[in-house]
Amino acid sequence: MVPDSCSLLAVRAQLIPLLLLLVFSIASRAAKEQDTSSQIPRGSSEPQNASLEIDEIVFVIQSQKQSFHVTQARKLRQDILQQAEALTRHLPTVLLIHELGKQEGTWTIIPILPHLSANYGKKSWIFFCEEQTRIHVPKLLEVISRYDKTKEWFLGRALYDEQSTIIHHYAFAEDPVIFKYPDFAAGWALSIPLVNRLSNQLKIEKPFADFTIDLKHEIALFISQKSNGPQLTSVKEFCTEGVTAPEATNCATTFHTSLPFCGKLVEKGNIFFAVKTCKKFHQERIPIVKKTWEKQAALIEYYSDYADSSIPTHYLGIPNTERGHCGKTFAILERFISNAVPEVPWLMIVDDDTLISIPRLQRLLSCYSPKEPIFLGERYGYGLGTGGYSYITGGGGIVFSREAVKQLLASGCSCYSNDAPDDMVLGMCFNSLGIPVTHSPLFHQARPMDYPKDYLAHQVPISFHKHWNIDPIEIYQTWLAKEDDPVSHQIIKEPKNEREDL
Repeated sequence: MVPDSCSLLAVRAQLIPLLLLLVFSIASRAAKEQDTSSQIPRGSSEPQNASLEIDEIVFVIQSQKQSFHVTQARKLRQDILQQAEALTRHLPTVLLIHELGKQEGTWTIIPILPHLSANYGKKSWIFFCEEQTRIHVPKLLEVISRYDKTKEWFLGRALYDEQSTIIHHYAFAEDPVIFKYPDFAAGWALSIPLVNRLSNQLKIEKPFADFTIDLKHEIALFISQKSNGPQLTSVKEFCTEGVTAPEATNCATTFHTSLPFCGKLVEKGNIFFAVKTCKKFHQERIPIVKKTWEKQAALIEYYSDYADSSIPTHYLGIPNTERGHCGKTFAILERFISNAVPEVPWLMIVDDDTLISIPRLQRLLSCYSPKEPIFLGERYGYGLGTGGYSYITGGGGIVFSREAVKQLLASGCSCYSNDAPDDMVLGMCFNSLGIPVTHSPLFHQARPMDYPKDYLAHQVPISFHKHWNIDPIEIYQTWLAKEDDPVSHQIIKEPKNEREDL
């Protein structure tokens, strides 16, 4: 029977709303998918559940050659392996970065990417962490499994600059918050597809800068800017709270936030402080030292181009130079091992605008033997991609064991001019002697406001540098006066919108 025209019209009228509803549903779903895809990092795909075994992750501990740090790194490796053994018989590879070659620059990560690609290119992830990072292996496996291991991923706990800063060469000055880089203390991860591509790129081009200043920032620049790789994806389970903190309940990583302490404080009388100054700053900077940390020092001398009995200062026969100060520094080293000053195990050389916590330094030095040649502070690098060397940047203070000073001076290594950069010459000399730089992130070349708040929140700082555009006494009281409490959630006054030189 053929339906009449009225019946057809009725059916059509019923179908039209259904068709419109179907079209709207499809369009809405497509819009949601498009919105979701716009949030996926460049070069990656949406996180998804995927099968991942613990032996697909290669752990790289950012270790150091000095004996205390080797011990800490080995303890962490053992802990990772013990946790993994409880999960499976197929254990992961755990590497100590200081063992990955004799090249001085292995700590900068980029030079070892070809090694990691060649030896572990069929794994799924490289997970980097510091010696004091604490890892909950089952939780880490669960978290990393969310990300597609066949895609390029750069994972970490995101840090950012709230204002452009000198330590990053004022990068992203228009909007510094936009650029994210990983907090190494929380651990960070690269997927193997990304490692393999970066390694292949390094075979063609060597993107090494002259100076290595803030490695975590420079790693992120290399991956996302210079190599057209993914931006950092922030992972909330990568944490820097202490392992017992309530906030750490759902964390895959935590961080040992206390100041290292190995049983017995180094006595104040066993540390000699040498302050470099000049007549120009006798009235401006020296009073700040005397009102702050000098009160804690048992042995301290000021070295200047002018002998001023009111301070007092010592003139070592070296004229003042605008930059470098190598001649003055080596004269201080000679004086330290002479009969002119008490024979003590430790020497710290600082600038007249360096602020330090002596009680915290006493605690830290308890973990080092002055019988070893110790060269300690905040590590920078020069020319590490082309056979250069690491050095301790002078602004945050440089700590020497007596043994290190004796070996340095006995070697005959010295300044090529009085105004040569003293910290770099020291690095070059110690490198030639095979004495490694020992890095501590608790020494700071710049002011507190030059670092991310989240980065300083898990530290117990030992030093800051520069009086520029701040109240140095207030900075000392806020950040350094307490002897052992971690600094957290400190209010940082924003400086004027100006720039300075280190």
